Amino acid sequence: MLRIGVIGTGGISRCHGKGYNALGDRVKIVACCDLDINKAKEFAEEFDVENYYDNCYDMLKSNELDCVSVCTWNSAHAECTIAALNAGCNVICEKPMAMNAAEAVKMKEAAEKNGKLLMVGFVRRQGNDAAAAKDLIAKDYLGELYYAKASYLRRCGFPGGWFGDKSRSGGGPLIDLGVHIIDLTRYIIGNPKPVTVFGATFDKIGARDNIKTEDWQSQTVVDKPIFTVEDLATAMIRFDNGVVLQVEASFNLNIKKPTTTIEFFGNKAGLSLDPFELHTELNDNLADITIHGKNNFDFSRDFEREIKNFVDSVEGKSECMATADDGVELMRILDAIYESSETGKSVDIVR
Repeated sequence: MLRIGVIGTGGISRCHGKGYNALGDRVKIVACCDLDINKAKEFAEEFDVENYYDNCYDMLKSNELDCVSVCTWNSAHAECTIAALNAGCNVICEKPMAMNAAEAVKMKEAAEKNGKLLMVGFVRRQGNDAAAAKDLIAKDYLGELYYAKASYLRRCGFPGGWFGDKSRSGGGPLIDLGVHIIDLTRYIIGNPKPVTVFGATFDKIGARDNIKTEDWQSQTVVDKPIFTVEDLATAMIRFDNGVVLQVEASFNLNIKKPTTTIEFFGNKAGLSLDPFELHTELNDNLADITIHGKNNFDFSRDFEREIKNFVDSVEGKSECMATADDGVELMRILDAIYESSETGKSVDIVR
């Protein structure tokens, strides 16, 4: 039985906890910690965890752990992950991997030095839509891929709390939402390396905390929330296989309704993930083909799959689906978008 520790017991930690519980007696969560000891206690009670702490160092010192989930805010990812790796634990760290690529590289080096697995929480890779899209591309239904579009847009969707504090989050919707769709797109097209980026970010609407709406409930309701991040980010990313990705992500944007759209374009067909459809030609006519089946992303199901993949990989039963290398490449993309936004010029990614 693998002994599990959880660092950070906010909302996303519940997804990890339920994933571990789904594995039955293969694992047991034996310790957790949070800067807010009351949150750690609540998690411990919910998941029948014997030991809880207000810092990761006491947790790691007092328990012999095999694996750790890092579910803190972004600025603590590197410190907590490296501490766990140095304590001899395998780690799954929530996305984004770190605040920047330099931190991500240090995390990867710590995993290599200690001979431990470091997995990044790119949960969208676990979806049926991702597997089905990769299969269609591998079987040449799309032909030569050359362009992709990915959007994650909210009209009034600032999560509140630390998500608006750049010192803890590292950025706004780009690093929170964009990370999912950029990684998913890159994964589906075969994990090419990014080479050039042009990006822009905007803070024109802010927290939009004046809106009283039932569409979104802020994680932390305060009169004047911290908002030192962008509310919209957009970019063009060129990969070394020639594919160009257009990406956009927003917390607050004046659109009719929130949308999450990922599309791939080849010379034989285009593919959209939601709805899951091929757009092509048939007998000299344009044709849209709806592909039946559960070609979707399911939050609960796919978090369970992610935790299972982590545990299976630790036990040598499968390959890790989201490696530290994947996390580093994603952070290089995010760094380049933010740098391009500041300079107004395109940025070449140098390794």
